[in-house]
Amino acid sequence: EYIVSFKGYYSGTARQRYITSALRNVKEVSWRLVSRSNPATDYPNRRISNVVNVKYDVMNGRAQTSTIGNNAENGVAALERHRLVKHVTPQRKVTRTLVSREHRPFQVPCKEGDRHCWTLNWKSRRMARQQEPVSDAESFSFRKLMKAVPLQVTSALQADVLWEMGFSGKGVTVAIFDTGLPKSHRHFKKVKERTNWTEEKTLDDGLGHGTFVAGVIASDQECLGFAPDAQLHIFRVFTNNQVSYTSWFLDAFNYAILKKINVLNLSIGGPDFMDQPFVDKVWELTANKVIMISAIGNDGPLYGTLNNPADQMDVIGVGGINYDDQIARFSSRGMTTWELPSGYGRVKPDIVTYGAAVRGSSLKGGCRSLSGTSVASPVVAGAVALLYSAVSHRSDVVNPASMKQSLMASAQRLPGVNMFEQGHGKLDLLRAYHVLNTYKPQASLSPSYIDLTECPYMWPFCSQPLYVGSMPALVNVTILNGMGVRGHIDDKPQWHPYRPQNGHHLDVAFSYSSTLWPWSGYLAVYIAVAKSAGNFEGIAQGHVSLVVVSPPQSGEEEQRVSVVKLPIRVKIIPTPPRRCTNEFFGTNITTCGIHLATSLETTFG
Repeated sequence: EYIVSFKGYYSGTARQRYITSALRNVKEVSWRLVSRSNPATDYPNRRISNVVNVKYDVMNGRAQTSTIGNNAENGVAALERHRLVKHVTPQRKVTRTLVSREHRPFQVPCKEGDRHCWTLNWKSRRMARQQEPVSDAESFSFRKLMKAVPLQVTSALQADVLWEMGFSGKGVTVAIFDTGLPKSHRHFKKVKERTNWTEEKTLDDGLGHGTFVAGVIASDQECLGFAPDAQLHIFRVFTNNQVSYTSWFLDAFNYAILKKINVLNLSIGGPDFMDQPFVDKVWELTANKVIMISAIGNDGPLYGTLNNPADQMDVIGVGGINYDDQIARFSSRGMTTWELPSGYGRVKPDIVTYGAAVRGSSLKGGCRSLSGTSVASPVVAGAVALLYSAVSHRSDVVNPASMKQSLMASAQRLPGVNMFEQGHGKLDLLRAYHVLNTYKPQASLSPSYIDLTECPYMWPFCSQPLYVGSMPALVNVTILNGMGVRGHIDDKPQWHPYRPQNGHHLDVAFSYSSTLWPWSGYLAVYIAVAKSAGNFEGIAQGHVSLVVVSPPQSGEEEQRVSVVKLPIRVKIIPTPPRRCTNEFFGTNITTCGIHLATSLETTFG
């Protein structure tokens, strides 16, 4: 099966006509459009899809793999030559494990009064074993207790403050792409619609994952959600066997656009950003002002393990922490890998929030506790729905970029954690409300500054100073444009060295997006040491400025303009000797090793 993407939106009859025309002269291959029965088919006059499936069947009973492959390739080539076809990609089967883990306190059998028993209480950060009998007061000092796990994640983020102000998600439509939801579940009072996009003939949740996610967002009983008055649109896109297909997502995404969804939670992600139709449709979603929140993945603690679509610039990618404000071991780490090997990855996740031992709705009522970034994602999605309702009077300024900017600007930086683990920090719901409530459309950068001396936050950039002849530092900065879905950089970025702070010792160059769409783009900053600084040692500073321009919005006559600054701070050291020679050190080669060791010790302390 193949997915054919067109350059425009056409009716089903027109798409079939174009495919027939393209494949008319392809020999020994029959083809057919794969029909799909889902809610999108109820809107035959709406041009909501530009993707179809084509399935090749070998004619004349031939079953040789080489023949099938060659004929399919001929058909794909014929389709790609059609002037209205954008690209042709294989249909992808997605089998993903829902890595949300049931959380239970450790239960260890110990005899009463046994002081030599291992202490494995789940509130303890580490195991403690007493080697000698000591008093109860002394034994307490052996352990460091974590913060008590709150009964409600909403109380941990102070959602009740906004509830008391009269905000509860009312008027906000939230789409949940997951495993479904049982009919008439008592935790939910505003389920607007349940739709099934799989081949299974059911709307119900056979796994409990979708129910849990919905509960974190909008439950109004027992285990409370953030936005209980939000209207829920339940999209069942995974089977009970945890299987999905790209085309199911594409149809469901189209339907979400049609329904004018405000917030979309996708707790299930995958690493394959090469699935172009999927990526294109996510761009289309956010271009239509759908705020997408997605789990960054459960493949930590390894770096470069981000999931798609959470790794996209226009999507809010969420990582997980525990209630002790530590990065969860399971939470995937950045940087993004789209740009490799020809470039450098971007900062992700965008923010982190509670994703360990979070309570949410169970299938038959009551609550259960789960852990995973697929838990952290609905925490942010629920918070976003609540924030959206709190600034409903300013809905004209709320969009995927402005919401993301507000969350990042208000996030609390976690100490001792680098930016590829925490992004901009921990979600702060109340600060985000204040930022969003006073927000003015503007462009911003992520990260908002480059400080190659700030460890560990700027790791790995901060791990080595620069010198003349060293490899340039390359930092990929994301540009967020809250002024409009489309924009551009006027003229080009400019480097402004601070001469009193030795900025003239830096050579700074750029590459950047020619167009900012949707809501975002990139600025790649190349930082090298000028040849004049061969013997210089110290800190060099300056800033990069760029002007972002977007078209005027409704009722405006002039373009929207935002001037953005990117401060840069770099440590420079004298160029170390490239080789040890008798000419440089005399006959004592040991002196060379001593010199290099001393240089490194001085540099890194």
